Amino acid sequence: MTEHTFSILKPDATRRNLTGAVNAVIEAAGLRIVAQKRIHMTSAQAGKFYEVHSERPFFGELVEFMTSGPVVVQVLEGENAVARYREVMGATNPANADEGTIRKLFAESVGENTVHGSDSQENAALEIAQFFSGLEIVG
Repeated sequence: MTEHTFSILKPDATRRNLTGAVNAVIEAAGLRIVAQKRIHMTSAQAGKFYEVHSERPFFGELVEFMTSGPVVVQVLEGENAVARYREVMGATNPANADEGTIRKLFAESVGENTVHGSDSQENAALEIAQFFSGLEIVG
């Protein structure tokens, strides 16, 4: 089933100029980038985006990291896009990620792990709506 998922190329990726390299892995995996923009998240945006983690001890560090530099937000489209992108991203800890995955190729650590991807279709819809209007998603 063709669906959309949400992706963020995190500040560690943009700082190292990896947008094109990460996009090449995404596209080679059969996912289409149907919306993309480079933004600098505000603390309010990052806090809202990660509010599910607001009670966790790492929340403040996460918000600080996500606002430390530009990010690239994306909408990806493809067959079973949510599950497919999670496979392409690899394990959160790059040491445990499979060869050829984005995190194995590019992540510097568990905290600076290059990308975020939605974990469900429901969350993908919510996350996409935080950063894109329907008019910005063009297949």
